[in-house]
Amino acid sequence: MAAVRGMSFEVRRGETVALVGESGSGKSVTSLALMGLLGGNPQVSGSALLQTKQFGEIDLLTAPENQKRKLRGREMAMIFQEPMSSLNPVHRCGEQIDEVLRHHLGLIGAQAAARSLSLLTAAGLPDPARAARAYPHELSGGQKQRVMIAMALACSPSLLIADEPTTALDVTVQARILRLLADLRAEHDAALLFITHDLGVVAEIADRVLVLYRGDLVESGSVQEVFRNPQHPYTRGLLACRPQRTAQRLAVLPTVADFLWIASDEPAQPPISNYRPFTTANSKLETQNSKLLTATNLTVRYPTGGGLFSRATGSVAAVDGVSLTLAPGETLALVGESGCGKSTLGRVLLGLTKPSAGTVTFADEDLTGFSAARWRRYRREVQLIFQDPLAALDPMQTAGAALTEPMLVHGLHGSDAARRARAFDLLARVGLQAEHFGRYPHEFSGGQRQRLCIARALALEPQVLVCDESVSALDVSVQAQVLNLLNELKRSLGLAMLFITHDLNVAWFVADRVAVMQRGRIVESGPADAVFNDPQHEYTRTLLAAVPRAEPV
Repeated sequence: MAAVRGMSFEVRRGETVALVGESGSGKSVTSLALMGLLGGNPQVSGSALLQTKQFGEIDLLTAPENQKRKLRGREMAMIFQEPMSSLNPVHRCGEQIDEVLRHHLGLIGAQAAARSLSLLTAAGLPDPARAARAYPHELSGGQKQRVMIAMALACSPSLLIADEPTTALDVTVQARILRLLADLRAEHDAALLFITHDLGVVAEIADRVLVLYRGDLVESGSVQEVFRNPQHPYTRGLLACRPQRTAQRLAVLPTVADFLWIASDEPAQPPISNYRPFTTANSKLETQNSKLLTATNLTVRYPTGGGLFSRATGSVAAVDGVSLTLAPGETLALVGESGCGKSTLGRVLLGLTKPSAGTVTFADEDLTGFSAARWRRYRREVQLIFQDPLAALDPMQTAGAALTEPMLVHGLHGSDAARRARAFDLLARVGLQAEHFGRYPHEFSGGQRQRLCIARALALEPQVLVCDESVSALDVSVQAQVLNLLNELKRSLGLAMLFITHDLNVAWFVADRVAVMQRGRIVESGPADAVFNDPQHEYTRTLLAAVPRAEPV
């Protein structure tokens, strides 16, 4: 099976070319083939010519391995999507940059340390000396990504490949990383191959764009040409299915599949009437003032400063005096940067973390007074959908077992046959097929796994779903499918949802109300339209300004 077929393109010095497409389209395979990092024994044909300073023109596909080792890091470098798995956890960050400098440039000792510090400064680390001394786990996600960028630029390579470097980052950190890459590309006159599935990022950073679909290059051109006049149905679908802040919010997002079925002589996109305007999920929300889940003055403190055998010397407030309410049938989006306390607050509402102060009530019952039996029932009433569906599923358990086990534990539906029938109903409700019942998680796509996780959450007939970054790792088309599914389930089942996200476009699409969290506090909350169209707090305005624009300049 060919992962990539007959693809031809060039990246000029000082230019950024974006390679876009969904998971499985061949983006990462292309980059790994260029770097000579494909595992196994793949059959690679064609040529990949790199103009190097040291060796002249080199064909990366036929060059001997010892020559490619000299090229990697020196003439071409790669920034990977997940810095935590790319950085060595047992070496300090500065030492890892020193290793590149020693191997390729022969710098050692004070020279290497000074050069590492200069690179970390150029990468925008707020305290470069501390970052050099730190181990990877001591830095935030954005800081680790900057260390990776510093390492990649250590030898001023001619070609820099960035493989989804901002996918898991907050909008403000993402904006800083994109500006940094653009500045460094210009400073070093490097060629940048930027791999992403986020077309908003493409509009922000790229000069030209290549669109991959199932291993084929289906469209290429300048960013302005492709965005304003896309020719291939797949490209039109990718552009249309992104949640965007538009004058008219949609209740249903288009998906790529909608466009792939359109004949070439039909309009460039389905008529907008197919996607009715967004309306508040429950028209009585604003008048009935009902409260299903309520947090009052919640505070969560964690000890700091203690060692293995010493007492903590202080504490930090992950959640600091937060109050919020969730009504039946309502979606409340909780937005903010990583580390602001969103997930901690979600864990408190789920009863997984005990607050230091404050109360949580569910249907006017205080969680602190729950008996063991009441807690068991609460576990049914409030369910969680995780960010990573593969990590949330047991790899040794079939989809059918994942659905029927919660029912068995909670004594639902009386018999194995009844539970099995209910599992088939759940599969159908989330858009899966009966034959998926006996499959294991690795046999599903990412979107199918997330649908399975949603079905498992619905198996206990909850009243509240807590979605913790549950679409942030999905491709835009799969994301659209899952968001449409969640909205449909909310409408048909009357579910309330706490939707935790750092993606403001997703929050705009899905939310009735929005709460903005910064450093453990809610700094602004209100109806989604009011918060997005007339933000009152400076932090909210900063978040909105950092969202990648929908169209290229």
